[in-house]
Amino acid sequence: MSQRVGRLDGGSDSTRLEPDVLAELDGMLAGADADLARIYSGDAGTRQPVHTAYVPADRFAADTVPAWGAAALAALRAHGADPGALADVVGSAPDLVAEVEPLVRRKLAMEPIEDLRIDFEDGLGIRRDGDEDDLALSAARAVVEASALGQCPSFVGIRFKSLEAATRARAVRTLDLFLGGLLAAGPLPDGLVLTLPKVTSVAQVEAMGRLCERLEAEFGLRAGRLRFEVQIETPQAIVGPDGTATVARIVHAAPGRLAGLHYGTYDYSAACGVAAAYQSLEHPAADHAKAVMQVAAAGTGVRLADGSTNVLPVGDGPAVRSAWALHARLVRRSLERGFYQGWDLHPAQLPTRFLATYVFFRSGLADAASRLVAYAERAASGVLDEPATARALTGYLLRGLDCGAFNEDELGRHGLDRGSLSAYTGPVASR
Repeated sequence: MSQRVGRLDGGSDSTRLEPDVLAELDGMLAGADADLARIYSGDAGTRQPVHTAYVPADRFAADTVPAWGAAALAALRAHGADPGALADVVGSAPDLVAEVEPLVRRKLAMEPIEDLRIDFEDGLGIRRDGDEDDLALSAARAVVEASALGQCPSFVGIRFKSLEAATRARAVRTLDLFLGGLLAAGPLPDGLVLTLPKVTSVAQVEAMGRLCERLEAEFGLRAGRLRFEVQIETPQAIVGPDGTATVARIVHAAPGRLAGLHYGTYDYSAACGVAAAYQSLEHPAADHAKAVMQVAAAGTGVRLADGSTNVLPVGDGPAVRSAWALHARLVRRSLERGFYQGWDLHPAQLPTRFLATYVFFRSGLADAASRLVAYAERAASGVLDEPATARALTGYLLRGLDCGAFNEDELGRHGLDRGSLSAYTGPVASR
């Protein structure tokens, strides 16, 4: 018979269950508890770039980053001098656009590219082996030179060819040569990123993990040093032949190595049979794929990136502003849907990348900060936030800080600083 146990506070209420019931449940759930902590460890809280700029390997040089910045500033001077017209392009209030424009100009002068990917895949095409060998080594030398000149982005790496049978040998060779070229000059860049494209199976991600192990062993790197991102460009990467979500298994196929999932707009849309004129990162097929990616990666620390638009801001003024308006709207759309990174393919896309991003973060700064402070202080407010929302508010503010949309002094006017934000992601957010 169960023993009645008095209330912990000395009251007269009692429970019916023996203490061994809780011990039994703890034993039953120990494995699930451990799996939850291991698999869903959450975001690391480190900086995520707001974009990835793709540059074909045969066009990459040590001065690519400042050259892109200069071209972006020139485009902004030529086609964005009218504040009212620029506000129409961004789709925001003129006063807010006028507020962020100087910040964007400074960003384009100081850090026009946050994440650079030297492209040995579609952007380069098929080359003779000797030619691609030379390009892999020259890319490594250019990264080293750019680093020495202070012109290398915080994140840099290559997209090599896929691990499909037809390009597998070339992919491995290019990666081997590029890493060897970097290591010949010194340690690998801290922000090194490798991109595995056109994944069609979980096995390819597992093979990429094994390839990283072998490269680390050959080059004397610490275990786990090489991480990579996977491009979701094929329907097979979303749904497998058995109807299961392949991408959910991809996320866990290379533990500790998979850094992100990047959506590939045009390969994916084409593979789904979408006509070229309607291929877009806002097509329903794209939204479905990205929704599955988002659920698969949630809580794992694997980050998401949206794709690109191939409508480039080139030509006369009306053509540039039309392409800018499209790009700015798509950037804002991605941000609102929780995709905080996207692809840029042309220097003239950088003004709208940062304009739309800065407007997004600055426009919500006051509200997000006040809600977080109210949550931390348990103060009465018009919104009842929970721990998960507090973490989301913290992430929003940290992302705004990291990209330069606002600075710590501006955050401080709302009673917060970076240190307090870090605290909110831990004990405060879980109260």
